[in-house]
Amino acid sequence: MVSEKDSIKTSRAQAPPSFSIVEDARKRLRSIKFKIMVLSGKGGVGKTFISSMTALALAEKGFSVGLFDADIHGSSIPTIYGMHGSRLYADEEGILPANGPLNVRVVATNLLLEKPEIPIVWRGPLKSRAIIELLAKVKWGSLDFLVIDLPPGTGDEAITIAQTITDLSGALVVTAPSVLSETVVAKALKFVLDIGIPLLGIVENMSYFKCPDCGRVYSVLGKSTGEELAKKYGTRLLARIPLDPFIGEAVDKGVPYLLEYPDGEASKAIKELAEEITRILGAK
Repeated sequence: MVSEKDSIKTSRAQAPPSFSIVEDARKRLRSIKFKIMVLSGKGGVGKTFISSMTALALAEKGFSVGLFDADIHGSSIPTIYGMHGSRLYADEEGILPANGPLNVRVVATNLLLEKPEIPIVWRGPLKSRAIIELLAKVKWGSLDFLVIDLPPGTGDEAITIAQTITDLSGALVVTAPSVLSETVVAKALKFVLDIGIPLLGIVENMSYFKCPDCGRVYSVLGKSTGEELAKKYGTRLLARIPLDPFIGEAVDKGVPYLLEYPDGEASKAIKELAEEITRILGAK
């Protein structure tokens, strides 16, 4: 457990993780069939929502799923899942993931804190080492999917995941319909392609709003740019996830949106996204 006193100490430069701990992490992950990283070039596009709900949609299809919240500073998956009071525990063999909804196995730094509002004030080297140590010590067991939720950008966390998990099955890049998102998310797309990770495709979140009364579709945030990005970078637009007022309501209630509102417009789109992911990867 990380105490408030420990967490607010600014880290000094740390020595790079030893090769042995990186190998331990890779050994732990060998029993997982498919490993997917979810990233974006900027914050505010709903990447964590896509990661967490996609993991649930895969679990709903009967797959065994793990969800790793690699956003050290902004860990929020436990909140989205309504995992109030959940903690990570360890035995002599390693760290046990917390049991989330639909038995999704969840690991997040917020599950290590005395209180979720405690800030983690760590510099890059310490963040990288923490991610590798968690991967090396967590007892994921045999899983069909591990979904890795990354913080915005292409910094320490993204590089650490890419260099440690050299057999990533692919990456999902999340964007939103705006010129600003198009420009910044392009950086994430180039990062994935340059580093040699298979690009599964683009997910455009908050893509539109469909009026429940008249059925009319509105482009609330601006023109959809997902198709243009996909064409430019030689990939596919996997899904357009609509805005749904019930998403915020689910978070306020402390319940997962996909399970609370299974017939919601966004739920339908996320389930189609999960179906498309399994088709591309050949998961059965």
